Amino acid sequence: MPEQKAQEMLYQARDFAEKAGVTVRALHHYDHLGLLKPTRRTEAGYRLYAEQDFARLQQIVTLKFLGMSLKQIKLLLQQGHFDVLLQLQIQRQAMEEKRRHLDRAIQAIHGAERALASGEKPNSEIYKTIIEVIEMQTNTEWLKKYYTEDQLADLAKRNTPEIMEKAQNDWAVLIQDVEANLQEDPASPTAQSLAARWAKLVEGFTMGSPELAANLSSLYKDEANWPTTFKKLYSDEVEAFIKQAMAIRKQAG
Repeated sequence: MPEQKAQEMLYQARDFAEKAGVTVRALHHYDHLGLLKPTRRTEAGYRLYAEQDFARLQQIVTLKFLGMSLKQIKLLLQQGHFDVLLQLQIQRQAMEEKRRHLDRAIQAIHGAERALASGEKPNSEIYKTIIEVIEMQTNTEWLKKYYTEDQLADLAKRNTPEIMEKAQNDWAVLIQDVEANLQEDPASPTAQSLAARWAKLVEGFTMGSPELAANLSSLYKDEANWPTTFKKLYSDEVEAFIKQAMAIRKQAG
C-alpha cells in the first residue's frame, strides 16, 4: 500500500510497479544498474518510490522504445540530455530490420498460396523460411525471461552466423564424444578432458560474465517452462555425467 510521510506519497515497489505498468523485477534491475534508485527505503530495507520517480521511469521506458540499451540510457540520463534525432534513426533502422524479416515470411506465405492454388505442393524450403522467421521472434521474446535486454543485445552483436555455426558444430562433436564415454569414471583423465572442453564452450558463450553464467544456469533449471520450440541439445545421461565430472574438476581446483 502507498505510504504517507511528510506530505510525500511513497509507494512500495510492488505498488509502484503496478501503477507504472512495469514488473518489480524491472525495478530491481534498474536499481542495480543505477538507472532508477528508490527515493528511500524502509527500516527493513524495502524500496520506496515517490511521484517524481514516475518521470524518471518514463524517460527510461521512452529511451528503450527508441532502441537504446540500458547502458546508453544511463549515460544519457547522467548527462541530462540526449540526441532525439539520432535515437529515432536507430529505432527506424531496427524497425526496418524487423520489417525485412516479416517481408521474408510474407513472400514465403505468398509462395505457398500460389503453389496450393495451382494444385502443386509447396516446396519444403518455403515452410522452413516461414518457421525460421516466426521462431526467431518467439525465441527472442521468451529469452527475455532469463536475460536482460543488454545481455541479449551483446549476444546478438557478437554471435555472428559464422560464430554460431562453429559453436553448434563444436557442441555437437563434444556431446557425441561424451555419449561415447558415458561408461568412463567421471574422475578419469578422459572424463576430465571432456569436462574441460565443456567448460570452455560455456565460457565462450558467457565471455566470463558471472551474471550471464547465472542467467544461463537459471534458463537450464527452468526446463518445465521452456517453449516447445526450445530443445536441450543433450540427454539427461550426458547432463548427469558432465555434472559429476565438473564437480570433481572444481574440487581439484
